[in-house]
Amino acid sequence: CTAAALVFSGCQTMNAAADVPALIAAPDDASRAALRDTVSGIFGGQNVPLADDALTKSSLLLIERNVRGSLDAPPATGRVLEEPIRFRLVKSGDECVLVDLRDESRHPLADTTCVPE
Repeated sequence: CTAAALVFSGCQTMNAAADVPALIAAPDDASRAALRDTVSGIFGGQNVPLADDALTKSSLLLIERNVRGSLDAPPATGRVLEEPIRFRLVKSGDECVLVDLRDESRHPLADTTCVPE
């Protein structure tokens, strides 16, 4: 009985959808808004500028810290030395999911179609 249960659970694990790195298939206003809103939510509501073609050529999205400065008062070091925050778009079953690579948190993208990279 126990062996049968182990075999059955093993089959379920094998049938579970595996994450596959993905690209946004047909970016439109709705998919761009979904990505923008998801990233903004991850950063506590901050507006994070994203390119219109974000996640259409690579499954990796890098967000660099924006250091405010001007010609009269540049940032102290002159450049940002921190690593960018990395996200990976994956296709998990029929869903497009943005994975925050800092903590592996998963954020499904509404109104977005993606294809394997």
